Amino acid sequence: MLLTVLLLSTVIVTVLSSRLILSNQTDIANQAGSIELEQHQNLDQSKSLKTTLRSLAQAQGIQVGAAVLMEPFREDANYRTILTREFNLLVPENAMKWRILHPERHRYDFTDADALVTFAKTNQMQVQGHTLVWHQSLPSWLAEAEWTREEVLELMRQHIYTVVGHYRGQVESWDVVNEAISHNGKMRDSVFLNGIGPEYIEMAFRWAHEADPQARLFYNDHDAEELGKKSDAIYELVKNLLKRNVPIHGVGFQMHTSLKRPPNPQKVAANIQRLGELGLEVWITEMDVQIYDGKGTREEKLAAQAEVYRDILRVCLDAPNCKSFATWGFSDKYSWIPYFFDRPDSPLIFDESYRPKPAYNALVEELQGASQ
Repeated sequence: MLLTVLLLSTVIVTVLSSRLILSNQTDIANQAGSIELEQHQNLDQSKSLKTTLRSLAQAQGIQVGAAVLMEPFREDANYRTILTREFNLLVPENAMKWRILHPERHRYDFTDADALVTFAKTNQMQVQGHTLVWHQSLPSWLAEAEWTREEVLELMRQHIYTVVGHYRGQVESWDVVNEAISHNGKMRDSVFLNGIGPEYIEMAFRWAHEADPQARLFYNDHDAEELGKKSDAIYELVKNLLKRNVPIHGVGFQMHTSLKRPPNPQKVAANIQRLGELGLEVWITEMDVQIYDGKGTREEKLAAQAEVYRDILRVCLDAPNCKSFATWGFSDKYSWIPYFFDRPDSPLIFDESYRPKPAYNALVEELQGASQ
């Protein structure tokens, strides 16, 4: 009888201990942001393909990247999980812009940018710095004051030396100058153009190279992916920089586009080719595809969106000088489009619940096809 009681007690203790251990493990998982499979069965549908964008892109020798926002990066474990699983290139969406990084004239704040770079290195990801010189996202102390030419030169030089020097050997590429050309093909007004003159672009590239001679340096712009007035102006700009032996390695095509005005793949390919003939790489740097103005049902819009993504990735894969393909974010939940245009949209490759969309599947299929 006593033996039976002892055995029964042992069983009860074992069961209770097992439940306690399981409970503790569950608590830890929940604290880390884990989501139970039965609650979110579709969260990881991409695994059904038995591969990832990252693994497929690496097999093709290209980067596949995404812009990263600080709020979800810090607070959402699922965001970080998808980021590291699917991408081998991290682009700080805002954390390296002047307004965030250089909030006061004599003070820099590397907190957010350092967190992203450390995370990237821990997860074997490359980093593309965005951006050193841009007419927007400037701190008020810079944008709203009057400066002499010598002062603007020194401010820009110090900023580039400080930021690029801080990340020397850690940030593999930089968008040195962003959006310096207007749609009419002329130089865009900015603190830097007005304060220094058009030579500010050359100076920015030279200083960035001096601060980190190993970094790849890019000019980045939007609405200039096809042949046209703006892309012609950019072509002439970079050609002249090369003639002057300015250290520039490539041009970034932002590729913010829509179903209403999708890019023409043949014209994009021709533009990539002519830049390649100059010896320059072309990276797709900020792609998203708005569906708001598309025709048909939501399902039809998403299918059309997928084909736009597919077409541009195919163009990149077919071009020997296209080495990187990045989207401006990856989940519709955190896209800049709805906030900027004040309307709903779904421009990215994962939906708001992190489910892969047809656009994601199209990219996977295109990468798989390229390897066959």
